[in-house]
Amino acid sequence: MLEKESKRINEIKRTVDGRLKNAPDGTLRITTTKNQYQYIHCKQEQYKQEQYKQEQYKQEQCGQVQCTETSNNQKFKLSYIKKENLSLAKQLAQKSYDQKIKKLVDRREKQLERLTKEYSDDEIVAIYNNLNHKRKELVIPVEPTYEQLLAQWKSVPYVGRDFKDVKTEIYTKKGERVRSKSEKILADMFYDMGVEYKYECPLHLKGYGIVYPDFTFLSRKTYEEIYWEHDGRMDDPEYAEKAIRKIDHYTRNEIIPGQRLIITYESANYALNTYVAEKFIKEYLL
Repeated sequence: MLEKESKRINEIKRTVDGRLKNAPDGTLRITTTKNQYQYIHCKQEQYKQEQYKQEQYKQEQCGQVQCTETSNNQKFKLSYIKKENLSLAKQLAQKSYDQKIKKLVDRREKQLERLTKEYSDDEIVAIYNNLNHKRKELVIPVEPTYEQLLAQWKSVPYVGRDFKDVKTEIYTKKGERVRSKSEKILADMFYDMGVEYKYECPLHLKGYGIVYPDFTFLSRKTYEEIYWEHDGRMDDPEYAEKAIRKIDHYTRNEIIPGQRLIITYESANYALNTYVAEKFIKEYLL
């Protein structure tokens, strides 16, 4: 949760910092006269005393309207923004807004840094895990541990798809039969990295029917199920169309790619990218 909020704050900060770099000088004032809004560009300038007197004399001679402040030899020049230059008003308004956002996110960033140092997601679980094994037998944890939930999840029986139309026999390191070499590669990666999974466990998608995700996992972070689909023949138009339709129905059932759905692809000329697969495993499953 903290990590997600930190990423959000950093993204906002990058956005406003980028916009403020190109923001015009000065600020915007908005006034009304006879129910008409007027936009005024207010710029602060510093003058030497002699230059200030000369400029003031010139303004009086030409009748230019300005607001001045004599403290610290500072002067604020006010200029009406014409309709054809409305983009300047927008830029100044955006600048003021972005400055307020920057001030807030800078404060939030420091708060998150302090909180992150003190906060750990697994503190409650750690109290139970650090107990002597005999004491654990006597204690009911306030929240079930991931290991307990995983054991319960694994104990639920299911019936996957049969292999009656599959001629090749491919087995994983786990001794489990799969349908393709790419599925074996993925399953062996999960096995080597200590990730428990269910192969082709049935799932009902409302509006679509029963699907058999290639792999199903129990998330360590959210304790929700995560699904992995490997689409291995994306150069086959009919296969690709079915795959896209199925992915759309995952989304309609609130199983969003990049959140609870991981997708890898393959074609005749592009094999499974194990580097990408490993990145997915580390990001979502460890």
